[in-house]
Amino acid sequence: MGCCDNDMGGTGFDPGYKKVLVAVLVINALMFVVEATSGVLAGSRALQADALDFFSDAANYGLTLWALGQSVLWRLRAARIKAYSLLVLGGWVLADSVAAMIAGDGRVPGGVAITGIGALALTANLTSLALLMRYRRGDANIRSVWLCSRNDAIANLAVIGAGAAVLVAGSRWPDLIVAVGLAGLFTHSALSILRQAHQEARRPHYA
Repeated sequence: MGCCDNDMGGTGFDPGYKKVLVAVLVINALMFVVEATSGVLAGSRALQADALDFFSDAANYGLTLWALGQSVLWRLRAARIKAYSLLVLGGWVLADSVAAMIAGDGRVPGGVAITGIGALALTANLTSLALLMRYRRGDANIRSVWLCSRNDAIANLAVIGAGAAVLVAGSRWPDLIVAVGLAGLFTHSALSILRQAHQEARRPHYA
């Protein structure tokens, strides 16, 4: 059985999981650079939000790597740190998107760039999901890794859709709406991780 078949009560883990985490960390770090640069050049809030998600994921994978083999308590703390980081990310993206809506500068982002980079990001995340498939179940710390990659794939589809809508409508609103949706996705996942961590903290070995 792999590491995801252990609950928070154990510190052992499948060595293969560490290699997978390193691989997806590198993928996410590279995509953050690509998507952040493209988002700024294209004037896309959706791409910038998705890029921040890649950055957050890379940091979270690094934290998970550190937590492997640590005590039950520290693994639980790592899961909570990741959840709170997602909450902060969601709040920042929402605030930035709302500010852009209010400012109303009228600039229409590059729809072709949004769709193309979104497709590249989706390929990267599907690769990460394929690598993580075996490890999608487990404690709050492990589950947070799966949720991060799953969210990225969902977000990429939304970004691709936003790019197509911008091209058709000639408006910045699809881009802004998707950015707000991503903020909601980050928040939902954060609450899910916190809920599972809270349930695990109440188990007998924490008494």
